[in-house]
Amino acid sequence: MGDDSEWIKLPTDQKCEHKVWKARLSGYEEALKLFQRIKDEKSPEWGKYLGLIKKFVTDSNVVAQLKGLEAALVFIENAHVAGKTAGEVVSGVVTKVFNQPKARAKELGTDICLMYMEIEKAEVVQDELLKGLDNKNPKIVVTCIETLRKALSEYGSKIVTLKPVVKVLSKQFESREKAVRDEVKLLAVEIYKWIRDALRPPLQNINSVQLKELEEEWMKLPSTPPKQTRFLRSQLDLKAKFEQHQAQGEQSDETVAAVDPYELLEAVEILSKIPKDFYDKIEAKKWQERREALEAVEALTKNLKLENGDYGDLVRALKKVVGKDANVMLVSAAAKCLAALASGLRKKFGTYAGQVVPTILEKFKEKKPQVVQALQEAIDAIFLTTTLQNLSEDILGVMDNKNPSIKQQVSLFLARSFRHCTQATLPKSVLKPLCAALIKQVNDSAPEVRDAAFEALGTALKVVGEKAVNPFLSDVDKLKLDKVRTTSRVSFLQSSAGPSKKSKPTSAVGGKTKKNLDNKEFTESELSIEVCEERAASVLPASCGQQLDSANWKERLASMEEFQRAVETMDKVEMPCQALVRMLAKKPGWKETNFQVMQMKLHIVALIAQRGQFSKMSASVVLDGLVDKIGDVKCGGNAKEGLTAISEACSLPWTAEQVVSMAFAQKNPKNQAETLNWLANAMKEFGFAGINVKGFINNVKTALGATNPAVRTAAIALLGVMFLYMGARLRMFFEDEKPALLAQIDAEIEKMQGQSPPAPIKFTKKSAAEEEGDEGEEQEEDGGRGGGGAQDIIDLMPRTDISDKITADLVSKSGDKNWKIRKEGLDEIAAIISEAKFITANIGDLPLALKARLSDSNKILVQQTLTILQQLSTAMGPGLKQHVKAMGFPVITVLGDSKANVRAAAMTTLQAWVEQTGMKDWLEGEDLSEELKKENPFLRQEVLGWLAEKLPTLRTVPGDLMMCVPQLYSCLEDRNGDVRKKAQDALPTFMMHLGYDKMDKAAGKLKTASKDQVLGMLEKARALMPAKPAAPAKAGGGRGSAEQPASEDFVESKPEAKKVRGGGSGKKGAAGKKPAAKNQKDDEDKSGPIFILIPNAKEQRIKEEKQLKILKWNFTTPRDEYLEQLKTQISTCFAKWLQDELFHIDFQRHVKAIGVMIERLESESEATISCLDLILKWFTLRFFDTNTTVLMKVLEYLKLMFAMLNREDYHLTEYEANSFIPYLILKVGESKDVVRKDVRAILAMLCKVYPASKVFPFLMDGTKSKNSKQRAECLEELGCLIEGYGINVCQPTPAKSLKEIAVHIGDRDTSVRNAALNTVVAVYNVCGEQVYKLIGNLSEKDMSMLEERIKRSAKKTTTAAPAKPSATERSQREHPTNPNSTFLRKPAQEDPNKLNQARQNAQHSEPSHPSIPKEFQLDLDMIEMDQSRVCELPDLVQHELDELLEPIMIPEPKMRSVSPHFDDLHNSTASTVNFVISQVASGDISNSIQALAQIDELLRQEDKAEVMSGHIDQFLIATFMQLRLIYSTHMADERLDKKDIINLYSCIIGNMVSLFSMESLAREASMGVLKDLLHGVMILMLDKRVEDIEDGLQVIRSVNMLVTRVLEKSDQTNMISALLVLLQDSLLTTAPPMFSELVMKCLWRMIRFLPETIDNINLDRILLDVHNFMKIYPKEKLKQLKSDVPHRTLKTLLHTLCKLMGAKILDHLSMIENRNESELEAHLRRAVKHSGNVSGLKSDRGNEKSSLRTDQMTKAKVSDILSEIFKKIGSKENTKEGLTELYEYKQKYSDAELEPFLKSTSLFFQSYVEQGLRIIESETRIQTSAGKTRSHHPLFGHKADFSLSSNNEELKPAVYYERLKILRQKQGLANNSKQRPPMSSLLSSKPPVASSTDMLHSKLSQLKESRELYQQEHNTHSYAPTQAHTRSASPAGNLDDLKKRLERIRSKPQ
Repeated sequence: MGDDSEWIKLPTDQKCEHKVWKARLSGYEEALKLFQRIKDEKSPEWGKYLGLIKKFVTDSNVVAQLKGLEAALVFIENAHVAGKTAGEVVSGVVTKVFNQPKARAKELGTDICLMYMEIEKAEVVQDELLKGLDNKNPKIVVTCIETLRKALSEYGSKIVTLKPVVKVLSKQFESREKAVRDEVKLLAVEIYKWIRDALRPPLQNINSVQLKELEEEWMKLPSTPPKQTRFLRSQLDLKAKFEQHQAQGEQSDETVAAVDPYELLEAVEILSKIPKDFYDKIEAKKWQERREALEAVEALTKNLKLENGDYGDLVRALKKVVGKDANVMLVSAAAKCLAALASGLRKKFGTYAGQVVPTILEKFKEKKPQVVQALQEAIDAIFLTTTLQNLSEDILGVMDNKNPSIKQQVSLFLARSFRHCTQATLPKSVLKPLCAALIKQVNDSAPEVRDAAFEALGTALKVVGEKAVNPFLSDVDKLKLDKVRTTSRVSFLQSSAGPSKKSKPTSAVGGKTKKNLDNKEFTESELSIEVCEERAASVLPASCGQQLDSANWKERLASMEEFQRAVETMDKVEMPCQALVRMLAKKPGWKETNFQVMQMKLHIVALIAQRGQFSKMSASVVLDGLVDKIGDVKCGGNAKEGLTAISEACSLPWTAEQVVSMAFAQKNPKNQAETLNWLANAMKEFGFAGINVKGFINNVKTALGATNPAVRTAAIALLGVMFLYMGARLRMFFEDEKPALLAQIDAEIEKMQGQSPPAPIKFTKKSAAEEEGDEGEEQEEDGGRGGGGAQDIIDLMPRTDISDKITADLVSKSGDKNWKIRKEGLDEIAAIISEAKFITANIGDLPLALKARLSDSNKILVQQTLTILQQLSTAMGPGLKQHVKAMGFPVITVLGDSKANVRAAAMTTLQAWVEQTGMKDWLEGEDLSEELKKENPFLRQEVLGWLAEKLPTLRTVPGDLMMCVPQLYSCLEDRNGDVRKKAQDALPTFMMHLGYDKMDKAAGKLKTASKDQVLGMLEKARALMPAKPAAPAKAGGGRGSAEQPASEDFVESKPEAKKVRGGGSGKKGAAGKKPAAKNQKDDEDKSGPIFILIPNAKEQRIKEEKQLKILKWNFTTPRDEYLEQLKTQISTCFAKWLQDELFHIDFQRHVKAIGVMIERLESESEATISCLDLILKWFTLRFFDTNTTVLMKVLEYLKLMFAMLNREDYHLTEYEANSFIPYLILKVGESKDVVRKDVRAILAMLCKVYPASKVFPFLMDGTKSKNSKQRAECLEELGCLIEGYGINVCQPTPAKSLKEIAVHIGDRDTSVRNAALNTVVAVYNVCGEQVYKLIGNLSEKDMSMLEERIKRSAKKTTTAAPAKPSATERSQREHPTNPNSTFLRKPAQEDPNKLNQARQNAQHSEPSHPSIPKEFQLDLDMIEMDQSRVCELPDLVQHELDELLEPIMIPEPKMRSVSPHFDDLHNSTASTVNFVISQVASGDISNSIQALAQIDELLRQEDKAEVMSGHIDQFLIATFMQLRLIYSTHMADERLDKKDIINLYSCIIGNMVSLFSMESLAREASMGVLKDLLHGVMILMLDKRVEDIEDGLQVIRSVNMLVTRVLEKSDQTNMISALLVLLQDSLLTTAPPMFSELVMKCLWRMIRFLPETIDNINLDRILLDVHNFMKIYPKEKLKQLKSDVPHRTLKTLLHTLCKLMGAKILDHLSMIENRNESELEAHLRRAVKHSGNVSGLKSDRGNEKSSLRTDQMTKAKVSDILSEIFKKIGSKENTKEGLTELYEYKQKYSDAELEPFLKSTSLFFQSYVEQGLRIIESETRIQTSAGKTRSHHPLFGHKADFSLSSNNEELKPAVYYERLKILRQKQGLANNSKQRPPMSSLLSSKPPVASSTDMLHSKLSQLKESRELYQQEHNTHSYAPTQAHTRSASPAGNLDDLKKRLERIRSKPQ
């Protein structure tokens, strides 16, 4: 009792382990009760018993064991963790339960096994049961067989894998125990139920009596296939379906899985069993010996499945017998051997097919039936191993044979072959020549030949359809054509009714041979070691070769270093790669013991592969060594680098195949694992294209079976990478792996779910172009399914031709009157498809049968038919396309059914079909519109809903979609509300593809009442129209969207990039495929655009933030509400999967998401910009993360993104900048150098997309941080900005900013102090001593530090300064740079990243000229969008004029650098001009008028006007931007006073007139700017709205005069080019007709000017523009225009040019690359030919002066005269005389060319000459027009009169202004009189008080004038040849003179 009390108190789990059997029994009983009570399958209680269940079933006590079995069964049924115990428990059941005498124990053991199968452990159970068959105890064997039989009976052949079971049957039939034999017989009968005749071949070798008994049992079985009655936990839906059918008394429609008998067989190796004397005997003279040899081989080939090997010798021997042996018996025997070989090897025999087929075809001349039959069997079997395309040449070669037997048999062979073909495998390229040959035989004299040809043609007609064959039968008469059609029907019915043929394996699925990627690779033969040494010695140093095999490792290392240097300097062509790598392999070679030497050796291999012409021969030398070292800890990285380089040189597929085979030939598991790891990474880098999928799957299987866990792990990781490219179908190749391993594979695949394959970053050098070509071809062939991996995996699946199983009886059965018989027919069809698994597109008459059933009155049969169609889509794959019309559209008809469940089934079927076919075939033709015509509300709403879902995912659609629009409009007015709603939903998706205009036009055909309603809906839909999905980025063989196949037939208004082809696709497929379908949906989503382009979405977000509807993005640390707000905003603009990744808790998902964003950055640039604010906000959140990996990825993306924004000329808005820049500056103070470096680079790029002056305040805020690193970095960046952009970058004012910067000079941190000092020094370098005023008061200590630093900086710059100013410096003085580049669009130079670097770069130049950008470009987009009021002009620096008393212009070098202030002043002027010009395009009218007024002040004073030089294009761009703004915005704004607009127009026109009155400035306008300017003013002239405004007509007249002035004064070449391009654009676009007429009028005017301007025109450029015009508009196209004026205009232009230039015109075609592209040259030649000798007319300008020019001087004489004149001008005494002579010479010879003489002089001299000529001209006109006192208003107010003639030179404003200036100079008065009201008088808001800008301009003009007068007196001596060195004798006198002038300037009124 004491013992009992002990175990009674124990807990249950301890009782179960107790040594006392009663205790265990009690424990088992308690456990059983406990297990029954636990309801939660995941309860922790289950875990306590996890290790005890095996003991439950293996208890030594029989009574306790029974109770333990019961408890174990309940545990397995209810516990979630039970699956972990499957292996050990089933093993225990087999060994310890199945041998028990008690039937109850065996029954419970069997139940446990079946329960484990139910919980998804079927493989484990089956393995243990099969192991039990080897047990010596027959009881165990019998029970194991019985359990297998029960499992198969209940779960079916889908769950129980039959192949291993069938393999053991034969052995068990031989057992001595009758019980075993009886049980295995029952098992064989059960297996036969499921696979039928597929079981016969494996059992052919059992005892004949047993076989006979089996046959008898098999005959008793019912013909209906068995059904699965017990289901796995994952098959609950099937279970429910089965129970439903049972309750209704119906048969389940589940079909049996197809089993190929061939797959059940063990391959037999026969090559080693061939008699050794076979090859001798087969050549023997005695036929008996040859027969013996053949009989021996025939016996071996009877094995139905043969092991692969080299059968080449055997095939050649048999071929010889067939072709040459005279004994027909032997020929038959050899043919049978070949047939058996082909059947046993299947596809593996394909390589020998080409050798054998010609011989067999020729042998058909034999007439013996037995020979012919054997040959037919042989060639039929061989055909199944290859394709008709491969055999077509051999067939065509014998079709013209004279022997009728050969022709007959070849035709019959074709007929049989065609039956195995489909439209895909019988393309037109193959069919056409075969049909041509057969047509010849139709007319043959031999009737048997004709009949065979008819049969072949008839079969082809049936297979591919009449549409494909009829074009080839056009020459056949009607009688014979009818016979072909009759034969088609008869022969095909006979073939269908005949015996079932073997299922045909895949033959060329895809139908297209791959290009040979190696056809351009570099090849070489193997070189001997002597040759290699000789070649290597010629390129390597002598010491290198000697020390390669030295015993001292240091010498070997030195040798390697020399080797590397030599390789790096070698030329690619001259590098002897094979010789070099053989030298590396020389002793010690790859056995090198020193790791440093080995690392370098491996690195050199990579260098040679990268830099040289590296062949596969060279690769084979080194690969073994690389593989041997790949697992080495120290050298493995270098080995992988070498392998990658070799892959780039020789292609990854080849390299990988070699490497993997070498790795697995070794026994080193480390090498094997690292090889697989390298391969996985290489696949990601190179992509999957070209990879031998089958080969790698075999290698992976080998690795999975390795004992080393690292190898298995690497193999599983490689599988994960392969899954990215191949998809879910990859797993089916590993179904037979062990469950544990399969679970690991599934876990790896699960990790990869939802990821897309990365874009390849490496490519094979030699085949990049070829691969691109391949991709293009594959896309054309099938854009609906994936490329690379996904398509390949489908190709690997063997497809069966089921057409011979679709018999006439089956078709008639499915159409029987009795619905039960019809159902039986459908069941049989489903069984056929299920058995075949993967089928070809050839399905006989099945489409007609299924189509009829879709309209069946019995709805159950309709649903069953829909299920079959779903099944068909999965089985047939892409081949389904050809059946869309026959079976697809009837499915759409079913959508009109009144029952919801039928409609749902039809929609599921439709989606499954679209997955395989894409949408193109559904949208082509009239079928879809015909369906919508049916007035069925269910049909309409289902179809429209389906289209609304599918159309937005397509990038292009066929034009036939337009046919559906009338029906769509009809649906918009349907009486059914659901139909109307669906139609409204579909409307935007139609418009997305067809465009608003087409939809609007279609609406015009409606009735008036309907039209108004539809047009209203169209307008609403226009706003909701979704953006087209962008083309995804290439992703090296990756999977993309299968939603829409690409097609060249698609019609679209805009060309789209090629779509990436992918393997995943679409929506849910058939039932039972849900997980796979889900994965495919994920893949589809990932292949689409990641950003969605929504019009005006960003503007709406900006508006909402301004209105405080959402939180402003401003925080110290991000709170949850900001995160939720960003999530909400992102939800509408980002792809769903990307949203999940971006907000995932795992940082690795963030990294992957950013990686995808980087890949798509270029392809989705427009969408990226539309979502830019959200992207930047998300990145600011990442700045608060602590993970460095994410941060580095973020910075990488930002660098790429800002580079893209710069290329796209995009500029950040204030909204975007405020949300991002403050948080970026936080990272400037990051502790890691690498982060700070990237942030600095981003800040430098930021200034290219956002004004530097606006970045400055953010950096200033950054200097207030508590982080000293951040303060220091911000100060450094401020210094860079000041050096790069000048002092004006400091905002709000330089003084305020510099005071704040100077405070940091006293900072405690050294780095901050240094940064502050450096920044102030940078300011000193820009503005000199003025810096002390700007920084304010500093402490004595800080000031001394600053002065010391400035002193050191000054020393560095002065020591670096040259003695004489360089040409660069002179040009800088003449063309001062622009320090204020705030408004730069694109700086010409890269901004400095660091202050020190910038300072070093500036050391070679003067301090006053920092290295800054020299180009100025307006940010037009920013200006156009800027609607805010621009701030007032900044106060300009007041300069001390006393400093100008220093003799800065005296040419002594020692005095040149005394004071650079004048140049600084000039630079400030240029920056002010830039700023003012930028305001011209302001959205605020008053700001714009103010800027125009200030520019007008410069333009109306000729001495100041030259300040505008260099800014003309900029000013004109701002002007036409303002014109565009007025036209599009201001004129439409009713709130604006129209008088303000007229004022603005008046100011603009006044400025333009002033500008184009000055020819020197007018000629600076470039062609593109002139084109845009003319476009703007012409649009203004045509604007009817202006005419309606008061004074509007006056404006238009002014514009007319302005256009005339622009035409006259601009550069004539640029003007003609601009007009030609403008005319071309106006004809191409829908411009108003009047616009083109205005352009042509301008061109005619320019043509009239040609006689005067021909010498100044660049004819080459003009003719290039004419060529481009004629290329787009050839003569015929011009004549088709409504008006012939464009044609006549162009013709007149060319005629005038020919007339003026003569034959020389043909010498000016040099700029045209391809003259044949247009008719220009031909036209010119005709014109020259017809005009005769017109070269003499060139000098005749057609005016009244022609008679004076007949005595025109020779060029030499002209040159002498002008030289004398210019000498006089250059001398001090004769300057006036020289200018007068030059003026008279110009008057006499107006076409004289002065440019060559002025080109070599300075700008000052040129302006001096031009000014002198103008003064003389003015004086002359004053004399001739004395008495004329009419004043002229140069600028107009409200009612200025501009109706002036364009040719009236006397009325030119500049003339009167010049006269006035001269008179005032003579009287000693300043030229600042207020003769005309300034433009500022138009400003109503500004008082007429001179601003600081006006004062500075006044001082500038005075200083400029004094400077010019001084230079005129002193510097003109340098231009006189005889007085080049003459200087003033008294510098002091010059100084006095200068002081007097300055006093006079000061005394003048301001």
